[in-house]
This record gives sequence, structure tokens and C-alpha cells, in this order.
Amino acid sequence: MAFLEQHIHDAPTTFWSKYIISYDHKVIGKQFLWYGIFFLLVGGLMALLIRWTLAFPGVPLPIIGPILFPHSGGVVPPDTYAMLFTMHGTIMIFFAITPILTGFLGNFCIPLLIGARDMIFPTLNMLSFWFAMASGVLLLGSLCLPLGAAAGGWTSYPTLSTTLGQPGAGQTLWLLSLFLFGVSSTMGAVNYITTVITLRAPGMGYFKMPLTIWGLWLTAILNAIFVPVLGAGLLLLTFDRVFGTTFFLAGAAATSGKGDPILFQHVFWIFGHPEVYILILPAWGLVSDILAFFSRKPAFGYKMTALSLTTITVLSTVVYGHHMYTTQMSPLLTQSFMTLTMLISIPSAIFFANWLGTLYKGSIRFDSPMLFALGVVFVFGLGGLTGLYLASTSIDLYLHDTYFVVGHFHYTMAASVLLGGFAGTYFWFPKMFGRMMDEKLAKWHFWLTMIPLNGIFTGMMIMGYAGMHRRLYNPFVYEFMNKLMPMNTFVTWCAIAMGMAQFVFLWNLFKTVFSKNYPAAPANPWNVGTLEWEIPSPAPHYNFKEIPHVKCGPHELGNPNLKTGRDFQYQTEELVDA
Repeated sequence: MAFLEQHIHDAPTTFWSKYIISYDHKVIGKQFLWYGIFFLLVGGLMALLIRWTLAFPGVPLPIIGPILFPHSGGVVPPDTYAMLFTMHGTIMIFFAITPILTGFLGNFCIPLLIGARDMIFPTLNMLSFWFAMASGVLLLGSLCLPLGAAAGGWTSYPTLSTTLGQPGAGQTLWLLSLFLFGVSSTMGAVNYITTVITLRAPGMGYFKMPLTIWGLWLTAILNAIFVPVLGAGLLLLTFDRVFGTTFFLAGAAATSGKGDPILFQHVFWIFGHPEVYILILPAWGLVSDILAFFSRKPAFGYKMTALSLTTITVLSTVVYGHHMYTTQMSPLLTQSFMTLTMLISIPSAIFFANWLGTLYKGSIRFDSPMLFALGVVFVFGLGGLTGLYLASTSIDLYLHDTYFVVGHFHYTMAASVLLGGFAGTYFWFPKMFGRMMDEKLAKWHFWLTMIPLNGIFTGMMIMGYAGMHRRLYNPFVYEFMNKLMPMNTFVTWCAIAMGMAQFVFLWNLFKTVFSKNYPAAPANPWNVGTLEWEIPSPAPHYNFKEIPHVKCGPHELGNPNLKTGRDFQYQTEELVDA
């Protein structure tokens, strides 16, 4: 039941109140979407610069090289390369994926899918976006500094991230930027958690919520607990840089000699491993829903899927140590972390099996959201299996800091959340704008993304298994790596192809949103019964004229007893017994 009364407020009438300082969760969700797409393009461009440098060492970038790097003849300099992979990782994780998967989907979907008129704290919601905006401005501003932006890696381990390793102000701005983004994420997390608990429509128990809501809610819980941990570490590192403290400095680098660089690694990964699930849980949730919707049958093992996601959330908080096997950690601790990491595979296997169970004997419709959801199933299967190798202490000692880790990381997180973000965007686009994106272009976008994506990350894992280390400006100064040059070049051409494929999405997006006289979307184009599809598209300012009363779950599809002339029923309709 709904715990708080919800009122209808007048819609804003000015451009300023409607789009700039909007309190409407739908507008804020769109703001996060545009924000994330912008940074996705920036981070993607940096990735292409990195790949060109690795595939063609010492070769000038065509066309843009002399413009960007005139002092090196168009060749990416070593110090710039370090900055590029630092900023690429930071931008993609915090400023592209998080705004799209958590900021956009969380803001736009949560009230609509639970039957609420808005977030419970609209002002806090608006501030969360503008704190994120300020964070992004700081980060991009650091690129213009005389000594450049941060170059200590996206993890920014001391001593690289102290004034000894990064004397300029770029690293300090990086720290302040991420701290502000953490404030934004915490604001959003508090809002999401409280909204789901207090504003669910009457009759919507926890096990009648769409699995998308489960993913977003669990993500918010992890955000609320662990983002402040990272914030504390960033603040202490800022003190080391600005005020001369020695929290993370030791030996000759510190006047007192009492700091510990490894301490920052512990702090970072206490947050860092839950962060993997902060990013991927929303994708898993929406994929679980989309598989059911487009298989035209109830989600297989709904309750077990929700409980598996919850179990993964809990276990993700105690496995961070597998990132630190090579730091001379106690053997007892390494064995404990290995066991706990292996345990995560059990609930992961359960909900993965439930995905397959949902697909089994389903009347599958291969619309664009379904294609991208199936892509998530495929890449997560590969990424999850390769994670077992890195969980093993003995194997990780060999594979640590190789491109195998980079490939696994991108398969598990980058590919899954990217494809999941596209699935969610295509699925809820009609609800956002009242128009359907071009299905032919959407399917071209899927295949032009999916094929090179697998070429990139499979190639990375092959090279890593062969011994190619990450973070090297020119790995082929080592003679044994010269044999890997053809594979490295192949990965780069795949990356360029995948980057070009995203212009298909951008063209589809902008032509649909901004072209005049574009046909309106059907009221319920996907024929599903969750609450958001019972209201007009695009959703009105107040969402629901009357707060709905939920009478069944979100996946009542394919019921032969329905007498409505359709194969699904809305959540506000009485459940028909089979």
C-alpha cells in the first residue's frame, strides 16, 4: 500500500522551471540521459585514441593528430597516454554509465513503475543532477590545465596520485570532481530507497514490483552505503595533496613515515567492487523484465531472481580483496576472499538459469529492446565465466594487471551495462517522447555494435592470457609481445568499427526527437502490463490522475484464460486463474 498521500501539482510554465531547475523526475531523467550520452562520446573518443596508440606505436593520428598533439608531430605523447586511460576509465564508469543506468533509468522509471506521481524528495532530486553537472565541469576543466588532467589511472593509487607523482592541479580537480559526483549519487540513492519504500501503489508488495525496480533499489542501497567510503578516501587523499598530511604516504615520501599507500587501495576497493554491481544491477533487472515481456510469458522464477539479486548485493560487499591478491595480503585472507568470490557465482548462476528458463518455449519477439537484452545475456555469460579465473588466487597471480583483466572487466560490466542501457532506452523511449525510434536502424545498431564488441574484448583476453600487460604506452618494446601485434591491431579496428556504429544510434535518436511531423507511438507499443503503459505517452506531468491499485504481478503474459482479446493483463486488473 501507499504510505504517503500524493498530490497533483501544477506543471511548470516557464522554460527555466520546466527544463533548468525542474523538479519533475521525468525531466531530470532525460537530463541524466543527455549528460550520459555526451560523456559516453567523450570517453569513447579517448578509448579510440588509446587503441590507436597501442596498435600503431609512433604513428601520427590521421587528420586530428597534428591538431591535438602539434608538439609531437601528431603522435600521442606518453604523458598524454597516461592521462587518456585515466580519464577514459573515470568518465565511462562515473560520468557515462552511472548517469544512464542509475540517473536516467532510476529517475524516469521508478515513480512510473511503482505507481507514484514523483520522487519523494523532488528538490533533492534536482540538486543531485546539478551536483553531477558541477562534477563533470570540474573534470573537463582539468583537461585545460598547463600540466594536464589526472594521469594516475582511474583507481588513482598513491604514490602516483600524490604531489610526487602528479604535481599539477589536475589530480586535485579529479579528486574534487569525484567527491562531488559521490554527493550527487548519495542524494539520488536516498531518494530512490525512500521512494520505493514509501510511495509504492496500494497492493504493490515487494514481490509485485518489476525486476527493474529491484535492480535500481538494490543499486541505491549499495550507493548509500559505499559511495561515502570512497568519498572519505578521496577527501584524505586531497588533504595529502593540499595540506601536506601523510595518510597515504610512507617512507622517504612522508615526513612522518606513518602513512600507508596500501590503505587507499583497501578503501578504494571496499567501494570499487560494490561499484561493479551498482552499475550492473539495473541492467540485470531490466533485462529480466524485457526477456519476459518479449518472450510473452511470465518471468521464470521471479521470486528466486529477486532473491538472487539481493544475495549478490550482500555478497558483493565482502569480496573486494580479490583485487589485491598481489599486495602481499595474508594467505588466510586471500583464501577467504577467494571462497566468498566463488560463492557469488551461485546466485549469479541461478538468475542466469532463470533467464534461460524465461526464454525456453517462449513466443520470442525480436524487437530492438529484446535484441539488446539477449546481448546482455550473452556477454554476461562470457564475462561471468572468465571472472572465476580471476577469483582463483593462483591463476590471478599470473593474470593480474594483464589485458585478460581488461577484457573480463569490459565484458562483465562495460558491455553488459552498455547493451542494457540501450535496451532500456529503446524500450522506454515511447514513454519518454511519445514516439517510436526507427526499428530498422535500431536493429542495425545492435548488430554493428555486438559483432565488433565481442572482437574487442575477446581479443583483449587472448592477449592478456599471452602475457600482454595493461597500462603500457608501447608494449611491443618487449620482444615476446611482438607476436601479438596482429591481434592488437584487430582489436583496434574492431573498436573503431564499434565507435562508428554509435552514430547509427545518435542519428536514430536525434531524428526521432527533433524531426517535425514524426508519427506518434501507439499507447502501448510493446503490449505489456506494467503501470507506466496504462497512462498516455509521453507521460503527463502528474503521471497518474488516480493512484493505481495493483492486483497482480508485472509479468502476466500468455494466460490462455484472458477474455480481453490480448495476451497480457495490466497490473491493475484482477488475476485470472489458469
